[in-house]
Amino acid sequence: MTTRVLTALALLLIVGYASAQNQPAGWKGKFEQLDNLLPTPNSYRTGSGAPGTSYWQQQADYTIDVEVNDKTQLLTGTETITYHNNSPEALGFLWLQLDQNILADNSITNQTRTGAVRDSVPAGFFSGMAGVKTSDYKGGCTIKYIKDATGKALPYVVNNTMMRVDLPVPLKSGEKYTFSIAWSYTEYNRQIFGERGGYEYFPDDGNYVYTFAQWFPRMCVFDDYEGWQNKQFLGQGEFALVFGNYRVRITVPADHIVGATGTIQNAREVLTKDQLERYERAKKTFDKPVVIVTQDEATQKEKTHSEKKATWEFAAENVRDFAFASSRKFIWDAQAVKIGDKTPIAMSLYPKEGNPLWGKESTKAIRNALELYSERTFNYPYPVAYSVHAANQGMEYPMICFNYGRPNKDGTYSKQKLEGMVSVVVHEVGHNFFPMIVNSDERQWTWMDEGLNTFLEKETIRTRYPDLFESHGTPKGIVPFMKGEKSQMRPIMANSDDQRPSEFGANGYTKPSAALTLLRETVMGPELFDKAFKEYAQRWAFKHPKPGDFFRSLEDASAVDLDWFWRGWFYSTDNVDLAVDDVKWFRVKSQQVDPEKKTPRAKKGDLAASQQTNNGTDFSGGAQEFTILNTDPKAYGEFRGNLNDAEIRKQVDGKNLYQVRLRNVGGLVSPVIIEWTFKDGSKEIERLPAEIWRTNENEVSKVFVKEKEVVNILLDPNAELADVETANNVFPKRAMESRFDQFKKNN
Repeated sequence: MTTRVLTALALLLIVGYASAQNQPAGWKGKFEQLDNLLPTPNSYRTGSGAPGTSYWQQQADYTIDVEVNDKTQLLTGTETITYHNNSPEALGFLWLQLDQNILADNSITNQTRTGAVRDSVPAGFFSGMAGVKTSDYKGGCTIKYIKDATGKALPYVVNNTMMRVDLPVPLKSGEKYTFSIAWSYTEYNRQIFGERGGYEYFPDDGNYVYTFAQWFPRMCVFDDYEGWQNKQFLGQGEFALVFGNYRVRITVPADHIVGATGTIQNAREVLTKDQLERYERAKKTFDKPVVIVTQDEATQKEKTHSEKKATWEFAAENVRDFAFASSRKFIWDAQAVKIGDKTPIAMSLYPKEGNPLWGKESTKAIRNALELYSERTFNYPYPVAYSVHAANQGMEYPMICFNYGRPNKDGTYSKQKLEGMVSVVVHEVGHNFFPMIVNSDERQWTWMDEGLNTFLEKETIRTRYPDLFESHGTPKGIVPFMKGEKSQMRPIMANSDDQRPSEFGANGYTKPSAALTLLRETVMGPELFDKAFKEYAQRWAFKHPKPGDFFRSLEDASAVDLDWFWRGWFYSTDNVDLAVDDVKWFRVKSQQVDPEKKTPRAKKGDLAASQQTNNGTDFSGGAQEFTILNTDPKAYGEFRGNLNDAEIRKQVDGKNLYQVRLRNVGGLVSPVIIEWTFKDGSKEIERLPAEIWRTNENEVSKVFVKEKEVVNILLDPNAELADVETANNVFPKRAMESRFDQFKKNN
């Protein structure tokens, strides 16, 4: 302790430190550790953020037969589920998700939908509203039967979007259980209901584009963290799902093209000779897409409406879900992508209404996403990746996603349309990594997949499409949200379904992305961040991470204490608002030396006796002078040697010392970035870590020594910190025009 005190005394003398850092009454513990908020580490999930030696997870394998009626839009299916109990406890019942029940008239979502009637409203306001029938659609899933492997009926109960199946005897640890379900539901018009699957009808040619999502009863997650994750599907929080193997047979009209999770098992049966040859060629073509079904071929099929049927068979291993798309309108192109030692095939399906935009950009965007995400996480492990064009939609599933971005009827499109279409394809393809492989619980923690994915989407656009890159998902882009009214604002860590709709996008997508950008570019640095982020991704690939696993992994792999960062950005609604409150400029006073004692004397009027000040708004008053005294011998304690006061005085003499008082107005502790502008026109950027606030969260004072004279000080010059108020970031102070003055100037 004595050594630290003496060192501090020496530094005080060297830099002229002027104010004691007393802990304020408003201390909020912003640098306290997160231990009390995170689950206690155990053998399942360790304190490092890695899976423990006893980590386990369940498995559910599916064999499904499904048929789509193109005239009635009825989907009927049967599935056989083999459920593997890898947990250490016996299970007396199983929980499944019936997500289509969200569209039932009596669903919790319909009953709790809020709104207000204005003096004039568009008719579309009433679409899907309870009590108003704008169509004869009847939503919800119909269960025909649930049977065990011998054909005996199993008892079950449906609770809104959840279904419990009671087992005849408890399923012991290490055992598996096989049962079957028959069900049906009517696919919906997505233009009316706006859900994640659905169909789009094209009146000009009388055809449909179907995107089937959440279309079969699916097992809930049972894990070490909370047992059964059977929280109701309310629409906003998405899905928590189990990995397994799928074998799916899809029966559709014979002229339809089908894309799905997994690889086609019977291509020779469902493709023409020419299509099959193109498909095989595409698997070996890396430079550009091969068109497997041309626009002319698709347009011709639009007119025929085959009455025959065809069954497409797909297989997928180690996936958490299964989705598919079907239409006779589909154009199909594909190309191979080199990822490590694998060559997945990138494929796009789109009606002619998507061209020329989709033919030019979709498969290219898939390739760019797979390459960048693989570089930052792990090599893409699946054999295929589809992008399917569906109006006003952006939704993801293993190996397949549904994306918007339609040009004008004459084929033209704006840069904004191009940016939107490329971004959504990159984003939805990127979801293969989060949460399809790094399998987080979307029902509760939207940010764990959407936020991390938005961050990597932004990185892909920034590096692969620099001309299209904007501030979406960056600290600069999140400022308007961060400066919003706080009384009802939720933090990122609020449950997904508890986020207000007006904030869901920001808290789920852009704020976490902005936070990770700040973490990478400013707090940790790209090299350290990228290693830590990749470590998390590789630890939890094909597993079920929770928020604490992410927080702990990034700290564990970087040696950076980030608890202050998670507290501020993820657990609070504070914002970054740093202010330069005051700046004082000092120079060493010309010394008068006592010929006998060689000790400078402080005279009345210099800073040793009184604090003279400039005008507090600029540097016009010139530098204030201060005296450097020799060190009192008592300060050395037991040390035998002394500091060389003359050398210290020499080092400081002629330099400019700037005592800067910074204030944390917004409450979110932050690194400090200062741009110094000197009298000769040169500039310097200086970076201070967020730990500068650790003993006083509200206000700090620091002395800087500069060779050259400073004329301007600016905080956050490159908008890295998401500072919501830039007017207080500068010294000398600048007069700010009022809104009224701005109005008068512009009118």
